[in-house]
Amino acid sequence: MITPRPLFAVAVSTLALAVSTSAHAQVAPAAAPEAASASPAEAPAEPTDIVVTGTRTTGRSRLDSAAPVDVLSAATLQRQGTTELASALAAVVPSIDFPRSSAVDGTDSVRPATLRGLSPDQTLVLINGVRAHTSALINTNGSVGRGAAAVDLNTIPSVALDRIEVLRDGAAAQYGSDAIAGVVNLRLREARSGGGATVTYGQYITDVTTARGNRSERDGETVTVAGWQGIGLGTDGFLTVSGEYLDRNPTSRGDFDPRKTPIRVRSRFGDPDVQQYSGYINAGKPLGDTGWTLYGFGGYQYRDSTSAATPRINGGTDNNANAAALASLYPDGFTPLINVVSNDLTATGGIRGELSGWKVDFNVSYGRNQLNFDTRNSGNSTYGAASQTRFYDGKLTYDQLVGGIDVSREQPLGEGTINIAWGLEYRREGFKIGAGEPTSYNRAPGASSALGSGAQGFPGFQPSNAVNEHRDNVSGYVDLEAKPIDGLTLGAAVRGESYSDFGETATGKLTARYDFTRWFALRGTASTGFRAPSLQQQFFTSTSSVLTNGNIVETGLFPSTSLVGRALGGQALQPERARNLSAGFVIRSGGFDLSVDAYHIKIRDQIALSENLSGAVVIGRLRDEGITAVTAGRYFLNGIRSTTKGIDVVAHYRKATGGAGTFDLTAATNINDIKVTRAPAPATITSSTGTTTLPIFSRQRIVSFEQGTPREKVVGTIDWSLDQLGATARASYYGDVNQPSSTGFAADDIHTGRHTIFDLELRYKVMRTLNLAVGANNVFDTYPDYVRVASSRGTALNSTGLVGFPYYSPFGFNGRYVYGRVGLNW
Repeated sequence: MITPRPLFAVAVSTLALAVSTSAHAQVAPAAAPEAASASPAEAPAEPTDIVVTGTRTTGRSRLDSAAPVDVLSAATLQRQGTTELASALAAVVPSIDFPRSSAVDGTDSVRPATLRGLSPDQTLVLINGVRAHTSALINTNGSVGRGAAAVDLNTIPSVALDRIEVLRDGAAAQYGSDAIAGVVNLRLREARSGGGATVTYGQYITDVTTARGNRSERDGETVTVAGWQGIGLGTDGFLTVSGEYLDRNPTSRGDFDPRKTPIRVRSRFGDPDVQQYSGYINAGKPLGDTGWTLYGFGGYQYRDSTSAATPRINGGTDNNANAAALASLYPDGFTPLINVVSNDLTATGGIRGELSGWKVDFNVSYGRNQLNFDTRNSGNSTYGAASQTRFYDGKLTYDQLVGGIDVSREQPLGEGTINIAWGLEYRREGFKIGAGEPTSYNRAPGASSALGSGAQGFPGFQPSNAVNEHRDNVSGYVDLEAKPIDGLTLGAAVRGESYSDFGETATGKLTARYDFTRWFALRGTASTGFRAPSLQQQFFTSTSSVLTNGNIVETGLFPSTSLVGRALGGQALQPERARNLSAGFVIRSGGFDLSVDAYHIKIRDQIALSENLSGAVVIGRLRDEGITAVTAGRYFLNGIRSTTKGIDVVAHYRKATGGAGTFDLTAATNINDIKVTRAPAPATITSSTGTTTLPIFSRQRIVSFEQGTPREKVVGTIDWSLDQLGATARASYYGDVNQPSSTGFAADDIHTGRHTIFDLELRYKVMRTLNLAVGANNVFDTYPDYVRVASSRGTALNSTGLVGFPYYSPFGFNGRYVYGRVGLNW
């Protein structure tokens, strides 16, 4: 049941707090080739929010669309402290969340965002309408989005963007795999003149209260330098160049560690240390008077990110065997550091024009993400004092080649028109795992079975983990959008896909909208969708070596179709299937508009990571299959069914008062309810040694699906400007999030609690080209509920002090962030 409390919170946000989400208010079209971008300190321009996402008809605005679309301008993204794209999106769009996970290995550096609480890989990301490539990383630890390989939104610098369109509706029939929750379309800046640069500095100034005490922190110092330049190509073309440099120091929000005297914070639970360079270009050039235009865009990012693993304490009450074995190198123990170097590349070229009355767009795009892993400040305890302290752990690589042609034409239909669009697409994907150096994963001869193998913190990929897999996909679609009579819009789309690994699939979509008057319209959609299992889910493998009865054997994650996977019940992965229904209305009058959209999403055959299967019967089963080098394993499997239902509400009012300035007010909410209606049954494993039944999908995973993101999120912002002055104030209410315990008892779960975060930014335009801004995110230094020492059952929740706050927190756990920004435009 959906409660009315968040709806009341919307009203409170609008009336009592007088705040609004500029996510929907401050909308800007793609910049005209001759126009420079407006200064961030200037008044927001009157919205002209023409959208291209979710429709192939030109000239449609967000309030005229048959499905809900949010439009965010570049100014909206810039008017806050964070320069991370995913964080900026989550701050202003209620249906998007970006948990800042920590102590979950590579996911600390490549964090996924979610839409409507669904898996991060169930949202399709486009760049200028072209499918973006996913990250090579698959999240295999206990973070939100576990089991997903998603697009890393933070590889695109916000300075390169003109606007972002977020389609909150299933769109697989229009765009293909992954578009179950919706579509995020990143529209790059277009300009042939002008330019700008900003320098932003900020840090966390916060008071931290954890279960064992209080302290003050001044950390997370961040410097971001960004700029863009428009360049004319001849008399009618453009080239826009954008770049960004980011240097961010780590944060630490762990609790006090009681295991050794003196009691102090020994973990580094928080944001990683990041150094990052990003660059993007976007270009277009008409070919004389032919009516055809060449275009291209692309970018590259280098990111060097270092996060921390669990501390290994030598002495005290822990008696960690690995720390003791390395005591000659680290007398007090050590905290391994996990370094991830990401090289991300995308390049797209195309030509568009008109042929025999048909608009034609042909493009080819290539994307590649490579992640190199190192473990630092660590050791291979099986080598003792002879161990090295830094290890190369191997690499993950994902690449994607996409070629497509889109054709459309609008023609008369009775008293109205019909837009006919069709297209073809070819996609080739590749995934590789490269092994690390031997000392990152192996065991020294004669080492004790009590010692872990390889580099402490992040053992390297073994030669047995190395893979090099590819697949091909061919698809075609037809998309019709008709306006047969005044006020009525009808749409239908169908898409067929053929994958080289699992076969064929087809999806469809119907849309309808009726404008009863200029100020009131009803709209709705019905669609089927799918998500193809990623190559990472099909072929990722990571194992560690352990000593069992004098023999070195492996345990870890195996492909479901491998010998180990099949022996334990694994099968070839099939695509996820979805049915999406939505219905809503739009009201607009003068400077006010309101949209309310309800949705109902059913997903079946959802893919998830199984529990680890182990024990004597499992070993016996593996031995029966001739597998002697493995004692336990887990794999990806289909079998989850879920229902997601909710409501999105967006209310916006814009008022230019003259003497008092211009006000842009928005209040928006997402109320979301997810239920797992069916989960994989426990696995019954039979071997020559007996039979056992083991849980394959635990309560912990079900609760993560259902309660891992807030059930209610309300965002409100007021954006005000008068002459040289400007201000943005924002309030964000987050419902409770549950980080479930592995014990199976609800009393042991860790909750974030319900909290409201307030942000404030003040701007001053010193002169026509120079702007200053100061602000604070989380002005009142609000934290999620801290992790208690023990639950009401007496279960230890925080015995080591490693984790101070739930890493499922949708607004993080770093506290107040204070910043300043200098902007220059020319």
